[in-house]
This record gives sequence, C-alpha cells and structure tokens, in this order.
Amino acid sequence: MALLEQFGGSGQQLPARRAHIGAGVSSGRVQAAAAPYGLTGLPGSSPVVSVPGVALGGGLSWFGRAYGWVADSVSAFDLVDADGHQRHVTAGIDPDLFWALRGAGGDFAIVTGLELTLHDAPRLYGGRMVWTAEHAPEVMDAYRQITATAPDELTVWLDLLHFPGFDPMVAVDATYLGGAEQARDLLAPLDRLPRPLSDGRRVMAVSELGTITAEPTDPGPGLSRGELLTDLDDVAAKTLLADPIAPLLSVQIRHLGGAFARPSDSPHGPLAEPYALYLFGVPTDPATARAIADKQRALAGALPVSGRKPLTFLNPGETAADAFTSTTLSRLRAVKRRRDPRNTFRSNFPVGG
Repeated sequence: MALLEQFGGSGQQLPARRAHIGAGVSSGRVQAAAAPYGLTGLPGSSPVVSVPGVALGGGLSWFGRAYGWVADSVSAFDLVDADGHQRHVTAGIDPDLFWALRGAGGDFAIVTGLELTLHDAPRLYGGRMVWTAEHAPEVMDAYRQITATAPDELTVWLDLLHFPGFDPMVAVDATYLGGAEQARDLLAPLDRLPRPLSDGRRVMAVSELGTITAEPTDPGPGLSRGELLTDLDDVAAKTLLADPIAPLLSVQIRHLGGAFARPSDSPHGPLAEPYALYLFGVPTDPATARAIADKQRALAGALPVSGRKPLTFLNPGETAADAFTSTTLSRLRAVKRRRDPRNTFRSNFPVGG
C-alpha cells in the first residue's frame, strides 16, 4: 500500500491523526505525506533514516522539545515475536513489551510496522545561518542566550564545522513551529551578530526539513560520538571553542529540554540534560580514524557530560548499560527473558550485556 493511501488518501480526513508506517519507511516520506494536511511526524536532521528504526532507539527529533521522544508518539507496533507469530502490540495488549520497544532497540521482536501519532504543524519557520569561525564566540553567546529562554516550539542547534578544503565555520540551525515574525523575534540575538556568510531562514514546509543541515543521503564512512551535557556554562563554552575541531568535520550541540524533560513511559524516561553533543569525523585511513577517536575522547572528557546517552548514540564498545539506568536495565532483561528466552533476537546493543 502506498504511504499516502495509508494516510487516508488525498483530500480525506485522518482518523485520530495517526500514520501506519512500514518498517522501511523513511522520515522524508512520512513528512511529504503529512505536509498537505498541516501535520508532521517527529523527524530528525536526515530525511533518509527509517522512522521505525529511530523510534526503536527512542529518537531525538527537531520537534522533540514540543512533543518528546519519537517513541512517545508510537501508539502500536506490528511485529513477529520469538515464536514466529505476527502480533499487534499496544500499551493495553502487552504493556511490558510495548514499553520496551519504545526505545530499547530490536532485542525483543522483529518490528514490521508501527502506528505513529502525528502532530500539528500548520506553520514552520527555519533554516541555517553560517559565519566564519572567527565569530564563533559571539555566535556561542547568542546561542546560549536564545536557548536560555526558548519556548518549546523553538529548537536551535549550534554547529562548529571544518570541511576539507574550506576554512572553519560556525552555523546555527533553527526550527520554529509558528509564524515567521515571532520566530525572528525569538532569534533576534543572531541578527545582531556580524553579517553571516549565508542566511537560509525562511517559511518552509515540514517536508523540507532535511535541507537545513543538508546532510549527505548516500552511504559513506563516518565515526561519531554522542554525549549528553549537563550544562553549557562559560567553562564548557570556552572548552568547545578553545582549539580547532580538526580532524573532526563537525561538533554539534542540540538544545533539548522542553517535552524531553517531562515524564515519558519509555525505557529512556525523561531527559534531564539540557543539551546533546554530537562529534563526527570521516576516517579516510587508519591514522585519521585514530586521530578522530582521540579528539572525540578528549572533548568528551573535558566537558560536563552526564555519562548516560540515548541508545541511538551508542558506539561499538559501549553497551545498553550506557543508555539505561540499572533499574530500567533489570526491567528490560525481565521482558527479554519472558518474550525471547532462547535469545532468538540479538540487537547491536543487547539488554543482556
């Protein structure tokens, strides 16, 4: 069935504002289908990632400050269980399995589809502003000022960038679920900065979100590390700007808070940390790969990280214990023993270790 037909077809009302999404459906396809109705899913920075894949890991979205984890908007899973049975799972049918699937990964069943609650997005303003790196301290100050009082409808990310063959740059990415005039008022500290190299902010459709960061959509090598920051105070800001980011290509800070910090019936629960840190580099050879990992380790060690991170941030060498509290992990292991005692399903980061 075509995705638009799953939404009810052109010109029809959406019952309960829910989308039925197959396992391989990308965020971009959901956004394109929802946009004509003034609705949105909870997309991240890239339109090519699968919605079920993100939801199984919890999911950090552009609109998470307004609506929480991507997993919080999942109302049902279609799956094949460890006995080979097809099942439709909701909070009412199987509360423990439903809870575990909303963020603890693919250790419990094969998810073939899900039902996602859509949200209002009748107006959207957003885009990227870019400056040369010499203005990074001023941009950082403006970013901290904006995020200190940002309403839940406003999401702002800061990016330190250094692409091969280009001078270092600093960027601010923003989305606002509302009108352009109010968005510009909220982002006014950016307009008081030196003239940017580019300013792509505009009224846009929710289907255009992938254009903000313009991440590559073709597969390629990369080494990433994600952390959660407990603060972005003066010391942390100076640490981030003290040295060039090379050999990293980007150091990104995402403002969290809002609905992320409120109660969530999911393994991750509420996010107390106000910012996420994402460090990325491209390993062109073994020596560069080692240098990237060393730089990531040094930066993370110098910043106020909480020591816990979303499942989707985990890398080889880390385990589910780096994503969940010991109490949550014990509950997840109990669900695993009951639903898959023979360990038929083995995720990248199994809850058993």
